[in-house]
Amino acid sequence: MAHNVFCVRYKKEMEGLDEPPFDSEFGQKIFQNVSKLAWEEWIDRQRMLLNEYRLQPWTPQAQQFLVTQMESFFFSDSSGLPTEFVPPAE
Repeated sequence: MAHNVFCVRYKKEMEGLDEPPFDSEFGQKIFQNVSKLAWEEWIDRQRMLLNEYRLQPWTPQAQQFLVTQMESFFFSDSSGLPTEFVPPAE
């Protein structure tokens, strides 16, 4: 059975994630408020951040940075792109 949420990013009822992405309170918050589509957008944003900032995702500093960025991406209006980001040419 599909898990539906009122997506904080799209401001409408949508299909939610199949399970929380993390075993934490923050993971539960995402599970209850973020749609699958919005989560896919976050994965793309995370990839861009890892590449733009040359982050090593296994380091605590990079993990904390990504959590902060994720919180902004979903739950605030200040989730802009890095100033150095240049979109790929199509």
